[in-house]
Amino acid sequence: MRLVLVKTVFIASLAWMLQGCETLDAFMSKDSSASKEEEYAGWDDKMFHEKAKEALDNKNYQKAVTLYEALESRYPFGDYAAQAQLNVAFAYYKNDDPEAALAAADRFIKIHPRNPSVDYAYYLKGLINYNRGIGFIDRFLPTDSSQRDPGPAKDSYDNFQELIRRYPNSQYVADAKQRMIALRNNMAMYEVHVADFYMRRKAYVAAVNRANYIIKEYQRTPAVPFALQIMQDGYRQLGMDELAADAERIYALNYPAGAPQANYKDEGAIQKVWDAMGLDK
Repeated sequence: MRLVLVKTVFIASLAWMLQGCETLDAFMSKDSSASKEEEYAGWDDKMFHEKAKEALDNKNYQKAVTLYEALESRYPFGDYAAQAQLNVAFAYYKNDDPEAALAAADRFIKIHPRNPSVDYAYYLKGLINYNRGIGFIDRFLPTDSSQRDPGPAKDSYDNFQELIRRYPNSQYVADAKQRMIALRNNMAMYEVHVADFYMRRKAYVAAVNRANYIIKEYQRTPAVPFALQIMQDGYRQLGMDELAADAERIYALNYPAGAPQANYKDEGAIQKVWDAMGLDK
């Protein structure tokens, strides 16, 4: 009986404490909102736009997001509403929030399909996925980007492809094409890593099939000579000497000096070049 009483008192005390915490959080949230209301008192849409742009230029991306969202909610039909929707997507992207950035870019495309800047929204989607998965270390140290999850790379490739299809004369097409080359090389080399994994596990049929897929789908990429080498080894292990000789003959004909240096490494250095050229802006 005494134990039941103690448990009851403990549960009641805990419930009271939690309720107090919720009340305190609600009070603090309300107080914070009130402070923002006071800070923004008298601001028109132009003031929001200027302050948000200032935060964006100063790389204070979280503040830029807050101000652009406030601008959009207060002046949804104002002169700066459309630009705010596009800029907030960029701010989310620079603030390392890819999901929110993609959602904002998609929203802009849906609401403003004829806006003169809609091509940038498609380009931005490609950039977001292009840089997704690049961590802090990857940005400063040479790494093999082809060993990352290829999902974002495929999404980015599709984004840039859609940009080129819809807006072939866009100013962003040239850069999108260059990035697509790098993405395709990376996706091809990812398949090489998979085929090599199968070889090391003695799954020779799977390795050869993967190598054949590379040669069929990723022609004129640095992955092709590596795929031919895997085919040679795989066919020999399977006792298919004639097919192994065919792969060896094709390799010797096309790569007499050996496999060329694959241009799929050092994502950090590539990223530095993009940043230096200002292509992310």
